[in-house]
Amino acid sequence: MGSEISVTVKLFAIYQETYQAEQLTWQMPTGAIANDVLERIFSEHPHLANWRDVTRLGVNLEFVEPDTPLKSGDEVVLIPPVSGG
Repeated sequence: MGSEISVTVKLFAIYQETYQAEQLTWQMPTGAIANDVLERIFSEHPHLANWRDVTRLGVNLEFVEPDTPLKSGDEVVLIPPVSGG
């Protein structure tokens, strides 16, 4: 069993603007949970931390709780609130 898993992180709105990318491929430690993806983003870009409580998490096209375990190959989606019309 490896010590890392590979996940695809889909970005929208402020996250996409910050990373200048629609998606990222990250290596995460085995045993990582969905919230660990958010924590990594806030670690790399502390100015985004005010989005912490309003961002929804999805894994493989389903909304999930922050403590949802991740496995290699998962697609994690970060969905901040969006406005427009």
